[in-house]
Amino acid sequence: MPDDHDLAALVASRICHDLISPIGAIGNGLELVAMTGAPNGPEMELIVQSVAQANARLRLFRLAFGAAGDGAVPVREVREILDGMTAGTRLVIDWQPPSATRREVKIAFLLLQCLETAMPYGGRITVHGPDRIEAEAPRLRALPDLWPVLQGAVGEVGPAQAHFLLAARAISTLGRQVEVTETPTALALRY
Repeated sequence: MPDDHDLAALVASRICHDLISPIGAIGNGLELVAMTGAPNGPEMELIVQSVAQANARLRLFRLAFGAAGDGAVPVREVREILDGMTAGTRLVIDWQPPSATRREVKIAFLLLQCLETAMPYGGRITVHGPDRIEAEAPRLRALPDLWPVLQGAVGEVGPAQAHFLLAARAISTLGRQVEVTETPTALALRY
């Protein structure tokens, strides 16, 4: 019988799996509507972009919150997810590792969400490797109660910040801890 964390990961995988199909079907339906010669105005463009972002976000959630193994995730897939998720936003994510295991992607995706929480005005995140991520932004949101949680401290975390707890847990299973370096316009995470 899996422990609570493994069970939660299995449930997350299942939910994402079940939602990806209908989101994909909506995207396919929009393509069919476009092929009929229907006007392609700003409304249709917004719907198409929203479906693409929802699909990318679900794929990210499946890797971040779902069950992880040691198999490889194609870098093309990782970049496709990140590009789809950030299209039309003020956030840019540069994925540099030439290869990554599912576990490494899981941790990176959880940490990307932590950084995203601190970057409401956008900015640039660079994933340098399996243990280093840096972010720059014109202005960062102060998260004095959440960075210690990421480092393993006990603290109050709501549903919108669950990724901090999950990242800390995933990193601790590797026998590591996160080091957070913060300035008013930059963050660095090493683990």
